[in-house]
Amino acid sequence: MRKKFQLFIAALAVTLGVTGAVLVPADTYAACKSAIDCAQDGVDKAGGGGATADPQEIIRTIVRVLLFLIGAISVIMIIIGGFRYVVSQGDSGNVTAAKNTILYAVIGLIVAIFAWAIVDFVIDNLAK
Repeated sequence: MRKKFQLFIAALAVTLGVTGAVLVPADTYAACKSAIDCAQDGVDKAGGGGATADPQEIIRTIVRVLLFLIGAISVIMIIIGGFRYVVSQGDSGNVTAAKNTILYAVIGLIVAIFAWAIVDFVIDNLAK
């Protein structure tokens, strides 16, 4: 059981790594002549290099990053809950634990989306 779970996690990590590499646009790699050029381009796009960034955009960026992380963790937990449900072999305790894992992951995702909506609403109304 433990070996199957470790194999599942390893396969998931490889799949996410390959998928992430495929989804990155090709021009992202082609635009940089060296690592220093890529780093400077990232600093310039982020508003670095002496420019003062807008506090509202900083908050929005932080919220977007946190929402992405929460979404990724929720999807991983839903997959783990589904895997636990499949390998529970009808044991009512394991089935309940797997269903709770899925339920709490979905609830966490919904709460994160509402939190993003509230923060976005407040920032938009403060700007006026």
